[in-house]
Amino acid sequence: MEDRKILKNKTYLYMTEFFAGMSVMAVELGASRLLAPYFSSSQIVWTIIIGTIMIAMALGNIYGGRTADKNPNPDRLYRRIIIAAIWIALIPVLGKYIILGISALLIFTVSHHLLIWAAFLACMVIFVFPLFLLGTVTPSLVKYTVDSLDDSGKIVGTLNASNTIGSIIGTFVPTFVTIPAVGTSVTFLIFAGILLLLSILYFCSAKKKSIAAVVGVIVLIISCIFGHSGRYAFWVDDLMFEGESIYNYLQVYEDQEDNEVVLSTNVLFGVQSVYCREKTLTGMYYDYAMAAPLMADVNGREHLDVLILGMGTGTFATQCKRYFDNLSIEGVEIDAKITALAEQYFELPADVPVTTYDGRAYLNAIDKQYDIIMVDAYQDITIPFQMSSVEFFSLVKDHLSENGILVVNMNMRGTREGNINQYLSDTIASVFESVYTVDVAYSTNRELFACNSDTALSVFERNISETEDPELTGLMQHVRDNMREYVKGSYLMTDDQAPVELLSMQVIDELIAQELEYYRNIYEEQGLQGLLDSM
Repeated sequence: MEDRKILKNKTYLYMTEFFAGMSVMAVELGASRLLAPYFSSSQIVWTIIIGTIMIAMALGNIYGGRTADKNPNPDRLYRRIIIAAIWIALIPVLGKYIILGISALLIFTVSHHLLIWAAFLACMVIFVFPLFLLGTVTPSLVKYTVDSLDDSGKIVGTLNASNTIGSIIGTFVPTFVTIPAVGTSVTFLIFAGILLLLSILYFCSAKKKSIAAVVGVIVLIISCIFGHSGRYAFWVDDLMFEGESIYNYLQVYEDQEDNEVVLSTNVLFGVQSVYCREKTLTGMYYDYAMAAPLMADVNGREHLDVLILGMGTGTFATQCKRYFDNLSIEGVEIDAKITALAEQYFELPADVPVTTYDGRAYLNAIDKQYDIIMVDAYQDITIPFQMSSVEFFSLVKDHLSENGILVVNMNMRGTREGNINQYLSDTIASVFESVYTVDVAYSTNRELFACNSDTALSVFERNISETEDPELTGLMQHVRDNMREYVKGSYLMTDDQAPVELLSMQVIDELIAQELEYYRNIYEEQGLQGLLDSM
Protein backbone atom coordinates (compact mmCIF):
# COMPACT_ATOMS: atom_id res chain seq x y z
CA MET A 1 0.00 0.00 0.00
CA GLU A 2 1.33 3.39 -0.93
CA ASP A 3 2.27 5.71 1.91
CA ARG A 4 -0.46 8.24 2.53
CA LYS A 5 -0.03 10.56 5.47
CA ILE A 6 -3.76 10.95 5.98
CA LEU A 7 -4.19 7.18 6.32
CA LYS A 8 -2.00 7.20 9.40
CA ASN A 9 -4.70 9.34 11.01
CA LYS A 10 -7.38 6.76 11.67
CA THR A 11 -9.80 9.53 12.66
CA TYR A 12 -10.01 10.52 9.00
CA LEU A 13 -10.81 6.96 8.02
CA TYR A 14 -13.51 6.79 10.67
CA MET A 15 -14.90 10.04 9.27
CA THR A 16 -14.94 8.46 5.80
CA GLU A 17 -16.97 5.58 7.20
CA PHE A 18 -19.23 8.03 9.02
CA PHE A 19 -20.05 10.15 5.97
CA ALA A 20 -20.43 7.10 3.73
CA GLY A 21 -23.04 5.67 6.12
CA MET A 22 -24.76 9.03 6.36
CA SER A 23 -24.90 9.40 2.58
CA VAL A 24 -26.33 5.90 2.05
CA MET A 25 -29.30 6.66 4.31
CA ALA A 26 -29.77 10.14 2.87
CA VAL A 27 -29.88 8.69 -0.65
CA GLU A 28 -32.32 6.01 0.47
CA LEU A 29 -34.69 8.60 1.93
CA GLY A 30 -34.21 10.78 -1.11
CA ALA A 31 -35.10 7.79 -3.28
CA SER A 32 -38.46 7.47 -1.54
CA ARG A 33 -39.22 11.13 -2.22
CA LEU A 34 -38.03 10.96 -5.83
CA LEU A 35 -40.24 7.94 -6.55
CA ALA A 36 -43.30 9.01 -4.50
CA PRO A 37 -44.76 11.55 -6.97
CA TYR A 38 -44.86 8.82 -9.63
CA PHE A 39 -45.39 5.57 -7.71
CA SER A 40 -46.72 6.70 -4.27
CA SER A 41 -44.98 6.25 -0.93
CA SER A 42 -46.66 2.98 -0.02
CA GLN A 43 -45.01 0.12 1.83
CA ILE A 44 -44.59 -1.63 -1.51
CA VAL A 45 -42.44 1.19 -2.86
CA TRP A 46 -40.44 1.28 0.38
CA THR A 47 -39.90 -2.48 0.09
CA ILE A 48 -38.54 -2.02 -3.43
CA ILE A 49 -36.21 0.77 -2.31
CA ILE A 50 -34.87 -1.09 0.72
CA GLY A 51 -34.49 -4.34 -1.21
CA THR A 52 -32.58 -2.87 -4.14
CA ILE A 53 -30.34 -0.82 -1.85
CA MET A 54 -29.50 -3.88 0.22
CA ILE A 55 -28.61 -5.73 -2.99
CA ALA A 56 -26.32 -2.86 -3.97
CA MET A 57 -24.65 -2.71 -0.58
CA ALA A 58 -24.11 -6.48 -0.43
CA LEU A 59 -22.51 -6.56 -3.86
CA GLY A 60 -20.41 -3.53 -2.93
CA ASN A 61 -19.19 -5.25 0.24
CA ILE A 62 -18.09 -8.29 -1.75
CA TYR A 63 -16.41 -6.28 -4.50
CA GLY A 64 -14.74 -3.87 -2.06
CA GLY A 65 -13.26 -6.69 -0.01
CA ARG A 66 -11.87 -8.50 -3.04
CA THR A 67 -10.35 -5.42 -4.66
CA ALA A 68 -8.80 -4.29 -1.37
CA ASP A 69 -7.07 -7.67 -1.02
CA LYS A 70 -5.82 -7.66 -4.59
CA ASN A 71 -4.72 -4.02 -4.76
CA PRO A 72 -4.75 -2.22 -1.39
CA ASN A 73 -4.36 1.26 -2.87
CA PRO A 74 -6.71 3.76 -1.16
CA ASP A 75 -6.64 5.96 -4.28
CA ARG A 76 -9.05 3.50 -5.86
CA LEU A 77 -11.51 3.73 -2.98
CA TYR A 78 -11.63 7.52 -3.01
CA ARG A 79 -12.04 7.54 -6.79
CA ARG A 80 -15.05 5.27 -6.34
CA ILE A 81 -16.45 7.69 -3.77
CA ILE A 82 -16.00 10.54 -6.29
CA ILE A 83 -17.84 8.52 -8.96
CA ALA A 84 -20.64 7.85 -6.47
CA ALA A 85 -20.78 11.58 -5.69
CA ILE A 86 -21.01 12.43 -9.39
CA TRP A 87 -23.80 9.92 -9.90
CA ILE A 88 -25.76 11.21 -6.90
CA ALA A 89 -25.32 14.80 -8.08
CA LEU A 90 -26.85 13.88 -11.44
CA ILE A 91 -29.96 12.32 -9.92
CA PRO A 92 -31.80 15.68 -9.50
CA VAL A 93 -31.04 16.48 -13.14
CA LEU A 94 -31.82 13.14 -14.81
CA GLY A 95 -33.76 11.06 -12.30
CA LYS A 96 -37.29 12.15 -13.18
CA TYR A 97 -36.64 11.67 -16.91
CA ILE A 98 -35.32 8.17 -16.28
CA ILE A 99 -38.42 7.32 -14.24
CA LEU A 100 -40.80 8.54 -16.94
CA GLY A 101 -38.73 6.91 -19.70
CA ILE A 102 -38.80 3.52 -17.98
CA SER A 103 -42.53 3.88 -17.30
CA ALA A 104 -43.21 4.76 -20.94
CA LEU A 105 -41.29 1.72 -22.18
CA LEU A 106 -43.07 -0.61 -19.79
CA ILE A 107 -46.49 0.61 -20.94
CA PHE A 108 -46.04 -1.39 -24.12
CA THR A 109 -44.33 -4.42 -22.61
CA VAL A 110 -45.92 -5.10 -19.21
CA SER A 111 -49.54 -6.08 -18.75
CA HIS A 112 -49.66 -6.52 -14.98
CA HIS A 113 -48.11 -4.82 -11.96
CA LEU A 114 -46.86 -1.91 -14.05
CA LEU A 115 -46.18 0.32 -11.03
CA ILE A 116 -44.19 -2.37 -9.24
CA TRP A 117 -42.02 -3.13 -12.26
CA ALA A 118 -41.53 0.54 -13.11
CA ALA A 119 -40.57 1.43 -9.53
CA PHE A 120 -38.21 -1.53 -9.28
CA LEU A 121 -36.43 -0.85 -12.57
CA ALA A 122 -36.22 2.89 -11.87
CA CYS A 123 -34.70 2.17 -8.48
CA MET A 124 -32.23 -0.29 -9.99
CA VAL A 125 -31.11 2.11 -12.71
CA ILE A 126 -30.90 5.25 -10.58
CA PHE A 127 -29.71 4.08 -7.17
CA VAL A 128 -27.98 0.70 -7.31
CA PHE A 129 -24.69 1.82 -8.88
CA PRO A 130 -23.76 4.70 -6.52
CA LEU A 131 -24.76 2.67 -3.46
CA PHE A 132 -22.80 -0.29 -4.78
CA LEU A 133 -19.76 1.99 -4.84
CA LEU A 134 -20.46 3.24 -1.32
CA GLY A 135 -20.83 -0.39 -0.27
CA THR A 136 -17.13 -0.89 -1.01
CA VAL A 137 -16.12 1.61 1.70
CA THR A 138 -16.29 -0.59 4.80
CA PRO A 139 -14.27 -3.61 3.59
CA SER A 140 -11.69 -1.31 2.00
CA LEU A 141 -11.24 0.74 5.19
CA VAL A 142 -10.88 -2.44 7.23
CA LYS A 143 -7.94 -3.34 4.99
CA TYR A 144 -6.34 0.07 5.46
CA THR A 145 -6.84 0.37 9.23
CA VAL A 146 -6.09 -3.09 10.59
CA ASP A 147 -2.34 -3.25 11.25
CA SER A 148 -2.33 -6.39 13.38
CA LEU A 149 -4.69 -8.94 14.87
CA ASP A 150 -4.09 -7.54 18.34
CA ASP A 151 -6.53 -4.66 17.91
CA SER A 152 -8.45 -5.75 14.83
CA GLY A 153 -11.70 -6.29 16.74
CA LYS A 154 -11.54 -2.82 18.26
CA ILE A 155 -10.79 -1.15 14.93
CA VAL A 156 -13.48 -3.02 12.99
CA GLY A 157 -15.97 -2.29 15.76
CA THR A 158 -15.12 1.42 15.67
CA LEU A 159 -15.51 1.48 11.87
CA ASN A 160 -18.91 -0.17 12.09
CA ALA A 161 -19.94 2.19 14.88
CA SER A 162 -18.88 5.17 12.75
CA ASN A 163 -20.95 3.85 9.86
CA THR A 164 -23.95 3.22 12.09
CA ILE A 165 -23.79 6.64 13.75
CA GLY A 166 -23.51 8.24 10.32
CA SER A 167 -26.52 6.22 9.15
CA ILE A 168 -28.55 7.38 12.14
CA ILE A 169 -27.78 11.02 11.47
CA GLY A 170 -28.32 10.44 7.75
CA THR A 171 -31.81 9.22 8.61
CA PHE A 172 -32.88 12.22 10.68
CA VAL A 173 -31.21 15.10 8.80
CA PRO A 174 -32.95 14.61 5.42
CA THR A 175 -36.34 13.89 6.98
CA PHE A 176 -36.47 16.72 9.48
CA VAL A 177 -34.03 19.28 8.08
CA THR A 178 -32.95 19.26 4.45
CA ILE A 179 -35.98 17.84 2.60
CA PRO A 180 -38.56 20.12 4.31
CA ALA A 181 -36.21 23.12 4.16
CA VAL A 182 -34.64 22.89 0.70
CA GLY A 183 -36.21 19.87 -0.99
CA THR A 184 -35.16 16.45 -2.25
CA SER A 185 -33.05 17.70 -5.14
CA VAL A 186 -30.87 19.93 -2.99
CA THR A 187 -30.58 17.12 -0.44
CA PHE A 188 -29.02 14.90 -3.11
CA LEU A 189 -26.65 17.75 -4.02
CA ILE A 190 -25.65 18.36 -0.40
CA PHE A 191 -24.63 14.77 0.20
CA ALA A 192 -22.95 14.50 -3.18
CA GLY A 193 -20.92 17.54 -2.16
CA ILE A 194 -19.99 15.96 1.18
CA LEU A 195 -18.68 12.82 -0.53
CA LEU A 196 -16.82 14.88 -3.09
CA LEU A 197 -15.19 17.07 -0.44
CA LEU A 198 -14.17 13.99 1.53
CA SER A 199 -12.31 12.60 -1.48
CA ILE A 200 -10.76 15.93 -2.44
CA LEU A 201 -9.29 16.23 1.07
CA TYR A 202 -7.71 12.81 0.65
CA PHE A 203 -6.07 13.62 -2.69
CA CYS A 204 -4.95 17.04 -1.46
CA SER A 205 -3.28 15.49 1.58
CA ALA A 206 -1.49 13.07 -0.73
CA LYS A 207 -0.41 16.00 -2.91
CA LYS A 208 -1.69 14.13 -5.91
CA LYS A 209 -3.88 15.42 -8.72
CA SER A 210 -7.16 13.70 -9.49
CA ILE A 211 -8.96 14.16 -12.80
CA ALA A 212 -12.01 12.46 -11.25
CA ALA A 213 -12.16 15.13 -8.54
CA VAL A 214 -12.04 17.92 -11.13
CA VAL A 215 -14.81 16.25 -13.13
CA GLY A 216 -16.79 15.81 -9.92
CA VAL A 217 -16.59 19.51 -9.08
CA ILE A 218 -17.69 20.47 -12.59
CA VAL A 219 -20.63 18.03 -12.54
CA LEU A 220 -21.70 19.23 -9.08
CA ILE A 221 -21.69 22.85 -10.24
CA ILE A 222 -23.72 21.96 -13.35
CA SER A 223 -26.16 19.93 -11.27
CA CYS A 224 -26.56 22.81 -8.81
CA ILE A 225 -27.50 25.05 -11.73
CA PHE A 226 -29.89 22.69 -13.53
CA GLY A 227 -31.04 20.30 -10.81
CA HIS A 228 -31.75 22.42 -7.76
CA SER A 229 -35.35 23.33 -8.57
CA GLY A 230 -36.82 19.89 -7.94
CA ARG A 231 -39.56 20.31 -10.55
CA TYR A 232 -41.25 16.92 -10.72
CA ALA A 233 -44.11 18.02 -12.93
CA PHE A 234 -41.68 19.58 -15.38
CA TRP A 235 -44.23 19.44 -18.21
CA VAL A 236 -46.51 21.90 -16.36
CA ASP A 237 -45.67 25.60 -16.57
CA ASP A 238 -48.38 27.31 -14.54
CA LEU A 239 -48.26 25.72 -11.11
CA MET A 240 -49.28 28.04 -8.29
CA PHE A 241 -47.15 26.04 -5.86
CA GLU A 242 -44.81 23.06 -6.03
CA GLY A 243 -42.86 21.85 -3.03
CA GLU A 244 -42.35 19.24 -0.37
CA SER A 245 -43.24 18.66 3.24
CA ILE A 246 -42.10 15.99 5.68
CA TYR A 247 -44.82 13.69 4.34
CA ASN A 248 -45.65 14.67 0.77
CA TYR A 249 -44.76 16.11 -2.58
CA LEU A 250 -47.28 18.95 -3.00
CA GLN A 251 -48.64 20.65 -6.07
CA VAL A 252 -51.25 23.42 -6.32
CA TYR A 253 -52.59 24.56 -9.67
CA GLU A 254 -55.58 26.35 -11.13
CA ASP A 255 -58.02 24.65 -13.46
CA GLN A 256 -59.01 27.57 -15.66
CA GLU A 257 -61.77 25.66 -17.45
CA ASP A 258 -63.66 24.82 -14.25
CA ASN A 259 -62.44 27.88 -12.30
CA GLU A 260 -61.03 25.68 -9.54
CA VAL A 261 -57.89 25.54 -7.41
CA VAL A 262 -56.59 22.01 -7.04
CA LEU A 263 -54.20 20.25 -4.65
CA SER A 264 -52.44 17.11 -5.81
CA THR A 265 -49.98 15.21 -3.65
CA ASN A 266 -48.87 12.96 -6.49
CA VAL A 267 -48.19 13.89 -10.10
CA LEU A 268 -49.73 10.73 -11.49
CA PHE A 269 -52.45 9.98 -8.96
CA GLY A 270 -55.01 12.70 -9.33
CA VAL A 271 -56.67 15.26 -7.11
CA GLN A 272 -56.78 15.41 -3.32
CA SER A 273 -58.61 18.71 -2.75
CA VAL A 274 -60.56 21.22 -4.83
CA TYR A 275 -61.70 24.78 -4.21
CA CYS A 276 -64.48 26.17 -6.42
CA ARG A 277 -64.06 29.89 -6.92
CA GLU A 278 -67.71 30.19 -7.98
CA LYS A 279 -68.71 28.70 -4.59
CA THR A 280 -70.86 25.98 -6.11
CA LEU A 281 -70.91 22.21 -5.96
CA THR A 282 -67.69 20.51 -7.04
CA GLY A 283 -69.39 17.51 -8.64
CA MET A 284 -66.95 15.32 -6.72
CA TYR A 285 -67.10 13.09 -3.67
CA TYR A 286 -66.99 16.06 -1.26
CA ASP A 287 -70.53 16.91 -2.39
CA TYR A 288 -71.77 13.33 -2.07
CA ALA A 289 -70.38 13.26 1.48
CA MET A 290 -72.76 16.12 2.38
CA ALA A 291 -75.44 13.46 2.61
CA ALA A 292 -74.00 12.76 6.08
CA PRO A 293 -75.33 16.00 7.67
CA LEU A 294 -78.75 15.30 6.13
CA MET A 295 -78.70 11.73 7.49
CA ALA A 296 -77.79 13.21 10.90
CA ASP A 297 -80.88 15.49 10.67
CA VAL A 298 -79.13 18.79 10.03
CA ASN A 299 -82.44 20.54 9.31
CA GLY A 300 -84.12 19.25 12.43
CA ARG A 301 -81.39 19.97 14.95
CA GLU A 302 -79.99 23.19 16.29
CA HIS A 303 -76.35 22.15 16.11
CA LEU A 304 -74.13 19.34 14.78
CA ASP A 305 -70.49 18.61 15.63
CA VAL A 306 -68.36 17.37 12.73
CA LEU A 307 -64.87 15.86 12.78
CA ILE A 308 -62.84 15.35 9.60
CA LEU A 309 -59.92 12.91 9.78
CA GLY A 310 -57.72 13.67 6.81
CA MET A 311 -58.63 17.33 6.45
CA GLY A 312 -56.52 18.07 3.37
CA THR A 313 -57.19 21.64 2.33
CA GLY A 314 -60.71 21.48 3.77
CA THR A 315 -62.90 21.02 0.70
CA PHE A 316 -65.53 19.04 2.61
CA ALA A 317 -65.51 21.57 5.44
CA THR A 318 -65.83 24.45 2.98
CA GLN A 319 -68.74 22.82 1.16
CA CYS A 320 -70.53 22.06 4.44
CA LYS A 321 -70.08 25.65 5.60
CA ARG A 322 -71.56 26.93 2.32
CA TYR A 323 -74.73 24.85 2.51
CA PHE A 324 -75.33 24.39 6.26
CA ASP A 325 -75.12 27.11 8.90
CA ASN A 326 -75.42 25.00 12.05
CA LEU A 327 -72.28 22.85 11.83
CA SER A 328 -69.28 23.13 14.12
CA ILE A 329 -66.40 21.55 12.19
CA GLU A 330 -62.98 20.41 13.36
CA GLY A 331 -60.23 18.90 11.22
CA VAL A 332 -57.25 16.65 11.79
CA GLU A 333 -54.43 16.69 9.22
CA ILE A 334 -51.05 15.08 9.74
CA ASP A 335 -49.29 17.35 7.22
CA ALA A 336 -48.97 20.91 8.55
CA LYS A 337 -47.81 22.13 5.14
CA ILE A 338 -51.12 21.12 3.59
CA THR A 339 -52.95 23.09 6.26
CA ALA A 340 -50.81 26.13 5.43
CA LEU A 341 -51.68 25.74 1.74
CA ALA A 342 -55.36 25.47 2.69
CA GLU A 343 -55.20 28.87 4.32
CA GLN A 344 -53.17 30.43 1.51
CA TYR A 345 -54.87 29.08 -1.61
CA PHE A 346 -58.13 27.36 -0.64
CA GLU A 347 -59.84 29.88 1.66
CA LEU A 348 -60.20 27.43 4.52
CA PRO A 349 -62.87 28.96 6.82
CA ALA A 350 -61.26 30.75 9.74
CA ASP A 351 -63.68 29.16 12.22
CA VAL A 352 -62.56 25.61 11.32
CA PRO A 353 -59.68 24.61 13.63
CA VAL A 354 -57.21 22.05 12.29
CA THR A 355 -55.04 19.89 14.54
CA THR A 356 -51.77 18.57 13.15
CA TYR A 357 -51.91 14.94 14.21
CA ASP A 358 -52.51 11.39 13.08
CA GLY A 359 -56.25 10.70 12.90
CA ARG A 360 -56.29 7.58 15.04
CA ALA A 361 -53.90 9.00 17.60
CA TYR A 362 -56.18 12.04 17.85
CA LEU A 363 -59.21 9.88 18.63
CA ASN A 364 -57.20 8.09 21.29
CA ALA A 365 -56.34 11.42 22.89
CA ILE A 366 -59.86 12.91 23.15
CA ASP A 367 -63.17 12.02 24.82
CA LYS A 368 -65.50 14.20 22.75
CA GLN A 369 -68.33 12.70 20.70
CA TYR A 370 -69.40 13.95 17.29
CA ASP A 371 -72.53 13.77 15.19
CA ILE A 372 -70.53 13.19 12.02
CA ILE A 373 -67.04 11.80 11.54
CA MET A 374 -65.59 11.81 8.05
CA VAL A 375 -62.59 9.61 7.25
CA ASP A 376 -60.81 10.99 4.20
CA ALA A 377 -57.28 9.74 4.83
CA TYR A 378 -57.01 7.27 1.93
CA GLN A 379 -54.70 8.97 -0.54
CA ASP A 380 -54.04 7.48 -4.01
CA ILE A 381 -52.82 3.94 -3.25
CA THR A 382 -51.43 4.89 0.14
CA ILE A 383 -53.91 3.74 2.78
CA PRO A 384 -52.81 3.93 6.43
CA PHE A 385 -53.46 0.45 7.79
CA GLN A 386 -54.03 1.82 11.30
CA MET A 387 -57.04 3.70 9.94
CA SER A 388 -58.59 0.76 8.12
CA SER A 389 -58.98 -1.89 10.82
CA VAL A 390 -61.79 -3.18 13.03
CA GLU A 391 -60.06 -1.58 16.00
CA PHE A 392 -59.98 1.83 14.32
CA PHE A 393 -63.63 1.84 13.28
CA SER A 394 -64.59 0.65 16.76
CA LEU A 395 -62.76 3.70 18.08
CA VAL A 396 -64.66 5.90 15.62
CA LYS A 397 -67.93 4.36 16.79
CA ASP A 398 -67.08 5.22 20.40
CA HIS A 399 -66.68 8.88 19.38
CA LEU A 400 -70.02 9.11 17.57
CA SER A 401 -73.20 10.31 19.22
CA GLU A 402 -76.24 8.03 19.47
CA ASN A 403 -77.46 8.75 15.94
CA GLY A 404 -74.06 9.75 14.60
CA ILE A 405 -72.98 9.12 11.03
CA LEU A 406 -69.62 7.87 9.76
CA VAL A 407 -68.77 8.79 6.17
CA VAL A 408 -65.74 7.28 4.48
CA ASN A 409 -64.29 8.24 1.12
CA MET A 410 -62.96 5.13 -0.65
CA ASN A 411 -61.06 6.37 -3.65
CA MET A 412 -60.64 3.22 -5.75
CA ARG A 413 -63.46 0.96 -6.89
CA GLY A 414 -62.26 -2.54 -7.67
CA THR A 415 -64.09 -5.20 -9.67
CA ARG A 416 -62.44 -8.43 -8.57
CA GLU A 417 -63.61 -10.41 -5.59
CA GLY A 418 -61.88 -9.42 -2.37
CA ASN A 419 -60.84 -5.93 -3.48
CA ILE A 420 -59.79 -3.16 -1.10
CA ASN A 421 -63.27 -1.61 -0.96
CA GLN A 422 -64.81 -4.96 -0.03
CA TYR A 423 -62.32 -5.30 2.79
CA LEU A 424 -63.02 -1.78 4.04
CA SER A 425 -66.80 -2.16 3.72
CA ASP A 426 -66.89 -5.55 5.45
CA THR A 427 -64.64 -4.25 8.21
CA ILE A 428 -66.90 -1.24 8.81
CA ALA A 429 -70.03 -3.41 8.59
CA SER A 430 -68.64 -5.65 11.32
CA VAL A 431 -68.71 -2.61 13.64
CA PHE A 432 -71.83 -0.68 12.54
CA GLU A 433 -75.38 -1.99 12.19
CA SER A 434 -76.26 -0.12 8.99
CA VAL A 435 -73.91 0.56 6.07
CA TYR A 436 -74.78 2.26 2.77
CA THR A 437 -72.65 2.96 -0.29
CA VAL A 438 -72.98 5.15 -3.35
CA ASP A 439 -70.62 5.43 -6.30
CA VAL A 440 -69.53 8.91 -7.31
CA ALA A 441 -70.36 9.61 -10.95
CA TYR A 442 -67.49 10.01 -13.41
CA SER A 443 -64.86 8.95 -10.90
CA THR A 444 -63.43 5.91 -9.14
CA ASN A 445 -64.62 7.10 -5.73
CA ARG A 446 -67.22 5.44 -3.56
CA GLU A 447 -68.80 7.04 -0.50
CA LEU A 448 -69.73 4.83 2.44
CA PHE A 449 -72.12 5.89 5.19
CA ALA A 450 -72.41 3.91 8.43
CA CYS A 451 -74.48 4.29 11.58
CA ASN A 452 -76.24 2.34 14.32
CA SER A 453 -79.66 3.74 13.54
CA ASP A 454 -82.39 2.19 11.39
CA THR A 455 -83.97 5.61 10.74
CA ALA A 456 -81.05 7.26 8.92
CA LEU A 457 -82.55 6.82 5.45
CA SER A 458 -85.96 8.17 6.40
CA VAL A 459 -84.29 11.13 8.10
CA PHE A 460 -82.19 11.63 4.97
CA GLU A 461 -85.26 11.67 2.72
CA ARG A 462 -87.07 14.14 4.97
CA ASN A 463 -84.09 16.50 5.07
CA ILE A 464 -83.75 16.35 1.29
CA SER A 465 -87.32 17.56 0.93
CA GLU A 466 -86.65 20.37 3.41
CA THR A 467 -83.45 21.56 1.70
CA GLU A 468 -84.01 24.92 0.04
CA ASP A 469 -81.07 25.00 -2.36
CA PRO A 470 -82.33 23.37 -5.61
CA GLU A 471 -78.85 22.37 -6.78
CA LEU A 472 -78.06 20.60 -3.51
CA THR A 473 -81.52 19.04 -3.43
CA GLY A 474 -81.01 17.59 -6.89
CA LEU A 475 -77.63 16.14 -6.01
CA MET A 476 -78.84 14.66 -2.72
CA GLN A 477 -81.79 13.06 -4.49
CA HIS A 478 -79.33 11.53 -6.93
CA VAL A 479 -77.29 10.21 -3.99
CA ARG A 480 -80.40 8.72 -2.36
CA ASP A 481 -81.56 7.11 -5.61
CA ASN A 482 -78.19 5.47 -6.10
CA MET A 483 -77.51 4.58 -2.46
CA ARG A 484 -77.40 0.86 -1.74
CA GLU A 485 -77.50 -0.97 1.56
CA TYR A 486 -74.29 -2.93 1.94
CA VAL A 487 -74.51 -6.62 2.75
CA LYS A 488 -71.70 -7.62 5.07
CA GLY A 489 -69.19 -10.20 3.90
CA SER A 490 -66.26 -11.92 5.57
CA TYR A 491 -63.33 -9.76 4.47
CA LEU A 492 -61.95 -8.16 7.61
CA MET A 493 -58.88 -6.09 8.39
CA THR A 494 -57.41 -5.86 11.87
CA ASP A 495 -54.43 -4.13 13.42
CA ASP A 496 -52.63 -7.46 13.16
CA GLN A 497 -53.49 -8.14 9.53
CA ALA A 498 -54.41 -5.37 7.12
CA PRO A 499 -52.83 -5.95 3.66
CA VAL A 500 -53.86 -2.53 2.39
CA GLU A 501 -50.83 -2.06 0.11
CA LEU A 502 -51.34 -5.24 -1.90
CA LEU A 503 -55.09 -4.74 -2.09
CA SER A 504 -54.67 -1.16 -3.27
CA MET A 505 -52.07 -2.18 -5.82
CA GLN A 506 -54.49 -4.73 -7.28
CA VAL A 507 -57.09 -2.03 -7.90
CA ILE A 508 -54.65 0.50 -9.31
CA ASP A 509 -53.32 -2.28 -11.55
CA GLU A 510 -56.84 -2.78 -12.92
CA LEU A 511 -57.36 0.94 -13.47
CA ILE A 512 -54.02 1.34 -15.23
CA ALA A 513 -54.64 -1.72 -17.40
CA GLN A 514 -57.99 -0.29 -18.53
CA GLU A 515 -56.45 3.09 -19.31
CA LEU A 516 -53.43 1.64 -21.11
CA GLU A 517 -55.60 -0.61 -23.25
CA TYR A 518 -57.14 2.50 -24.76
CA TYR A 519 -53.74 3.97 -25.66
CA ARG A 520 -52.39 0.65 -26.89
CA ASN A 521 -55.28 0.37 -29.33
CA ILE A 522 -54.56 3.88 -30.62
CA TYR A 523 -50.88 2.98 -31.05
CA GLU A 524 -51.73 -0.21 -32.97
CA GLU A 525 -54.19 1.58 -35.25
CA GLN A 526 -52.55 4.98 -35.73
CA GLY A 527 -48.91 4.51 -34.75
CA LEU A 528 -46.73 6.73 -32.61
CA GLN A 529 -48.01 10.01 -34.08
CA GLY A 530 -51.59 9.05 -33.34
CA LEU A 531 -50.62 8.21 -29.79
CA LEU A 532 -48.90 11.57 -29.32
CA ASP A 533 -51.90 13.41 -30.78
CA SER A 534 -54.25 11.67 -28.34
CA MET A 535 -52.32 12.80 -25.25
